[in-house]
Amino acid sequence: MRRTLIAAFIVTAGILTINQEASAFFGFGKKNKAEIVQVVGSDTCLNVTQHITETYMKGHKDARIAVTGGGSGVGIAAAINGTTDIAMASRSAKSSEMGKAEANGKKLEEVVFGWDGIGVIVNKNNPINVLSKEVIGKIFEGKITNWKEVGGKDAPIVILSRDSSSGTHSYFKKDVVRGGDKKSKKEYSETSLFLPSNSAIVQETASNENAIGYVGMGYLDDTTKALGVNGIEPTVANVSSKAYPIARELFWYVPAERSQVITNIVKFALSSEGQSIVAKEGFVPAK
Repeated sequence: MRRTLIAAFIVTAGILTINQEASAFFGFGKKNKAEIVQVVGSDTCLNVTQHITETYMKGHKDARIAVTGGGSGVGIAAAINGTTDIAMASRSAKSSEMGKAEANGKKLEEVVFGWDGIGVIVNKNNPINVLSKEVIGKIFEGKITNWKEVGGKDAPIVILSRDSSSGTHSYFKKDVVRGGDKKSKKEYSETSLFLPSNSAIVQETASNENAIGYVGMGYLDDTTKALGVNGIEPTVANVSSKAYPIARELFWYVPAERSQVITNIVKFALSSEGQSIVAKEGFVPAK
C-alpha cells in the first residue's frame, strides 16, 4: 500500500507544520529521528484508535503515530505485506490471512482491545422500533422488501451496507444475513447500497425515511434510531452482559516481533487509561 500523507490523520504530540511533516515523511530535508508508527484499517476502530494514540502521545513527546482508515481488509493486507505496524480490524483475521503473513515472514499477534455492538438503524420517522434478528437478516438478504411486511408503512425498504473491505460487512453477513450458519451461501440483497463508512450510513439513514443500515455502536447518535434487536437495545450494558445479540470483538494486529514503541502503545491501549478511552468512545472495554 502506498504511504500517502493524509494530514487529517497525522497526529503528533508536538506542533509540526504540514510542510515539516511532509518533508520528514517523504524524505525531503532532514528526517525526523522518532519512529513513525503506522496504524491502518477498520473504520469502526478509527476514532477510538485516534483517541488512544493522541492520549498516548501527550505523555510520550517523541512519539509519532499516523492513523488512517480504509477497512479491516485493507488493514490486515497492510500488516501482511509489512506496510503498517498496527492493523485495526472489526473482524478476526482469517486463517488464510495469518498464513500469508507467516509466509511473508511476518507472524501477527491478535490483540482484543474492546467489544462493539452493531446497531441496526432506521430513520427517526420510521414507526418501527423493534425487529427480530431473523427478520433483520431477511431484510438484508432481500426476502422482505417493503416496510408494511414488518408492521411499517407501505414503502420499499432501502438497504444500506458497508462495502466488502469492511470487517463489519463481513461480520454482519456471517452473523445476521446467514444467521451464523457456516454452510449458508446467503448474500446481501442485489438492491443494497454499499457505502464506504459508518458515517456515510448514518448520514444516508438520517436523510432517507425508508432506509435501514448498520453501524458500530460508537457511531450511534440522535440523528437516527437504533432498533431493539430481539427486544434488546444496543447499549454498553447490554453488550457487556452479552444480552445484545449482534456483538463482536475489536482487534489490533501487531507483529509478534515488534519494536518497544509498538509494545508500549499496545500496553497503553490495554491499560486502565486506554480502556477508559474505549468506554468514552461508546464501546465496551476488553478488560
